[in-house]
Amino acid sequence: MRTSSKETAATYQLLALLEARYAIRVLWALRDGHPQTFRLLQDSVGGITPNTLNTRIKELREAGLMQHNGDGYSVTASGADLLKRLNDLQAFAAKWVALQAKKRQG
Repeated sequence: MRTSSKETAATYQLLALLEARYAIRVLWALRDGHPQTFRLLQDSVGGITPNTLNTRIKELREAGLMQHNGDGYSVTASGADLLKRLNDLQAFAAKWVALQAKKRQG
């Protein structure tokens, strides 16, 4: 199946957003669906400065992937959909790491 140039451009746009430092980790920290305060989110991500976290939150909110309500930050329906799709990446990563370990041993 061939993808259109619009689909390719959309994919590149999403990847550009997600490849920003800590962007995926911020979303991943919210994957359980429970809202988190700024401080808890910073602790969940680990190693992120407040300035960087503020920037990522702003970008992810503008992209419609994250929101804030009275309880804290959480993913939107679009963010939850993306995380569901990224979950497949976790399974792939586990297989990939095991394969890399085999290559090093053998």
